[in-house]
Amino acid sequence: MTDELEGTLAEEIRLSGYAGDRIQAYLARPGRALGDGPFGGVVVIHHMPGYDAATKRITREFAAHGYLALMPNLHWRDAPGADPGDAAAAARAAGGVPDERLVGDVEGAVTHLRGLDASNGRVGVIGYCSGGRQAFLAACSLNLDAAVDCYGAFVVGSPPAGLPLKVRPLVGLAGSLSCPLLGLFGADDTHPSPVETAQLERELARRGKVFEFHTFEGAGHGFLATDRPSYRPEAAAEGWARIWDFFGRHLI
Repeated sequence: MTDELEGTLAEEIRLSGYAGDRIQAYLARPGRALGDGPFGGVVVIHHMPGYDAATKRITREFAAHGYLALMPNLHWRDAPGADPGDAAAAARAAGGVPDERLVGDVEGAVTHLRGLDASNGRVGVIGYCSGGRQAFLAACSLNLDAAVDCYGAFVVGSPPAGLPLKVRPLVGLAGSLSCPLLGLFGADDTHPSPVETAQLERELARRGKVFEFHTFEGAGHGFLATDRPSYRPEAAAEGWARIWDFFGRHLI
């Protein structure tokens, strides 16, 4: 289909993910007005609510800005063909997406993007909420060119008692970070809290990694989500400006 965003082209595809599984994914390409490329690539990691319309629109937004963008459906195996909300509920009940599976699925997405004729070979990753944690995990596990963590919970610290998520802290992987990292956080967030992001910042600095963190006053978790009460327009506008600048420096 042709989207309203600058003539971007978007389609659902299948790609080879973890263990060779063929999973659903959403691919968006720049429209003809932006030429034939080559273009940098962005793997978009959706939030816990899943492979939804809001994150598909974000994927198309990257295409409108001149990137090949691909969002794998991380919940595909939990409920194939189900509504994104139902699939997300099934994934949450199972404890969340296993880290090993996540890395395999993102690796498949990176391989797919780099194999496209219009690719310049450079690929970054961005994730929101649980996807922010997963973006950090991917950047510490794979050879990437840039990574953006948007308020990723439990990179530092573990889920509180009572949450079904079975995830572990990732701060110990900081030494394996393969690329520059941009972090966008809210000062009013609790997962991650400013104390946790400061701890991650210290560890990355100790390891000599290239990174930049920005914490927005008056913003909490999900401040980029236009379809949620947590949306904060001013913080979101500055956050997106940071994202475009960051990817522009590392993927083009």
